[in-house]
Amino acid sequence: MKIEKYTFGMGDRFAHEGTAQLQAILNAWDEGMEIYPVWNKSNREHTIVKSKPDDLRAEADAAIVELGWKRPYYVDADHIGLKTVDAFIGGSNFYTIDVADFTGKSVGEDEVESFVNEHASRVGPLVAGGHELASISEETLRTAARKFLLAIREAGKIYRHIEEKKGRGNFVTEVSVDETDSAQTPVELFLILAMIAGEGIPVQTIAPKFTGRFNKGVDYVGDLAQFEKEFDDDLAVLTLAVRVFGLPETLKLSIHSGSDKFSIYPIVKRLIKKHGAGLHVKTAGTTWLEEVIGLAEAGGSGLVIARDVYVRAYERFDELAAPYATVIDIDKAKLPAPSVVSNWSSEKFTNTLRHIPSCPDYNLHFRQLIHVAFKVAAEMGDRYTEALRSNRAIISRNVTDNLFSRHMKPIFG
Repeated sequence: MKIEKYTFGMGDRFAHEGTAQLQAILNAWDEGMEIYPVWNKSNREHTIVKSKPDDLRAEADAAIVELGWKRPYYVDADHIGLKTVDAFIGGSNFYTIDVADFTGKSVGEDEVESFVNEHASRVGPLVAGGHELASISEETLRTAARKFLLAIREAGKIYRHIEEKKGRGNFVTEVSVDETDSAQTPVELFLILAMIAGEGIPVQTIAPKFTGRFNKGVDYVGDLAQFEKEFDDDLAVLTLAVRVFGLPETLKLSIHSGSDKFSIYPIVKRLIKKHGAGLHVKTAGTTWLEEVIGLAEAGGSGLVIARDVYVRAYERFDELAAPYATVIDIDKAKLPAPSVVSNWSSEKFTNTLRHIPSCPDYNLHFRQLIHVAFKVAAEMGDRYTEALRSNRAIISRNVTDNLFSRHMKPIFG
């Protein structure tokens, strides 16, 4: 199974927007953007909303039938490990192997030295993309092995477990090292890919951690010039790694928490064209946010539900924010009081939540809190899901337009 050049990962907390998401993909094809859909959902999200991995496959399959999609599509077991992967075996054909918990934990020094000896020929300048990116020393090799070798060994175990269940070549493998404390340098990425090749993992997408903040549902925060240099170098490293390590020619970068990173989209677009490179962009909670926007825009009971989500989330701020502490930055002092929000009009609520930075009402702190508040909606049960069904038309319009106009066109258009 070979991944296509451009793929777009779409999360859907409550499994109601698959058709609206696929419509955005179809709109992209109508304008010459050959993007392939990947539906993704993590074990944590399934646990919170009390769904099962097979439900995501059912949602994707239903959307495919409804809109008559005839091309390949994928269902991603997002951020899985050995403890969680088995539930995803039946329904998934794309696996994001997450080894963040093992990064920074060292193997034995004898294994470190074995890695150094195996790759002694790499010592010297690292040349990729026609220029020298950095220099590799024996100490560079040792440091990388101590930081990443155990994690990639774990990725190998997970990959082989999936392969045993599904058969070689019947799924796409992504390796994620993005949920770490610090960004990987291009040299580290090169050596991680060496380790992946050593484990025999036919990796087709890799998600490094980039410089800057990739907070949930809001724009990139960081040095754009530094990001551009890093992204450019990483693309060059992937091309080199394919040639040197014999990795799949389809290998491409994956941007996690890629939704709403408006300021980096022009950079990404320019560089993938420069390198002729593929790209996987993973979005998640942006669709859930569009559901809340659609409910608020609908008015009546929909607006009441949207307000209630915020009020309850504000009351449970610490509980909801804690699991996402590394990917949100919320200044509670800049959140509106629940008593104020309870009297907001549809226009005020949607303007505050919808990600249009030029709008005077837009509040990124409000948006991030709603982003992590889907647990509140899950606890509403039928009240929430019935509202989704009752207001499907207006919600679908928001979901499709958000993905197509704000995400796909700026990156791939």
